[in-house]
Amino acid sequence: MKRIIKKIALLLLVVLIGMQFYRPDKNSSEYNNVSNFETQTQASNEVKTILENKCYDCHSNNTNYPWYAQISPVSLLINDHIVDGKKHLNLSAWSDYTLKKKDHKLDELIEEVEEGHMPEDAYTLIHGKLTSQEKEQLINWAKQARELLKVKTEVTP
Repeated sequence: MKRIIKKIALLLLVVLIGMQFYRPDKNSSEYNNVSNFETQTQASNEVKTILENKCYDCHSNNTNYPWYAQISPVSLLINDHIVDGKKHLNLSAWSDYTLKKKDHKLDELIEEVEEGHMPEDAYTLIHGKLTSQEKEQLINWAKQARELLKVKTEVTP
């Protein structure tokens, strides 16, 4: 029995060491254009800070990786979160979205923040949750940004 446990432990160790040689591509670009998003939505400095601290890592083209992101399987989990986050909302690609899609994304943002789904629990374990004041700031800003889009839509033929 001890022999089997030792073999399984050795096999797991070899697999863990082998995993360290596979690294997913980093989510980083030479130019992270969230300024277009911030300008169009008229994000205040407070909102920009919240977005930088709680959103951009998974919802833009640049992620600030913590030290533990270098270790597999953590690196794989983080990569999955980033890929999934950008699939739902990539703020670096904001200028590529139609006005209708921008409105829908802001509506989803409001809903996700109100219901406490964003940021995800796995992210908040290390980075902390949104405070009630931060939630209120984000929701109010997103609602105002939707109103700005509606005005643009009415002006644009």
